[in-house]
Amino acid sequence: MQRKNNILKKDAMAMIMAIVVIVVVSTIMAISLSMTTLTTKKTIDLYLYEQAMIYSKSVAELALLKIAKDGCQNSFNKNFDGIYDANVTMQYIYTEEEHNKTGGKCNEYISYIKTDEQNGSVLMDISVTSDAGSEPIRYFRRTIQKL
Repeated sequence: MQRKNNILKKDAMAMIMAIVVIVVVSTIMAISLSMTTLTTKKTIDLYLYEQAMIYSKSVAELALLKIAKDGCQNSFNKNFDGIYDANVTMQYIYTEEEHNKTGGKCNEYISYIKTDEQNGSVLMDISVTSDAGSEPIRYFRRTIQKL
């Protein structure tokens, strides 16, 4: 009888060890899957944010082109790839005389400058937004461009 008891103890111990190994392996797999999902989400969001930064530079150049082509613009909107919406609001930096030369078309202008070196610039507030990722991406940029 002692022999059977000894065999049963070995079999029970092997079963407990197998269950412990399965629990440990399943825990490691669950953590690994969670980290992979999180990393993928962060990678996609980082890619979308970097694209928004690049589009903000492009929309600044497009706004300058629009100003050169059509004259004074107070705002400019552009949609990139149906994913990104870019909005630009502009304030012009003119002397009072230069503003009067434009016919007063520019509603948003800053007139406290005095020298010709400061004359003829535009202050752009650019916002690029996207809802394509797991959470909304918003990138803001303020830049001064010479006209």
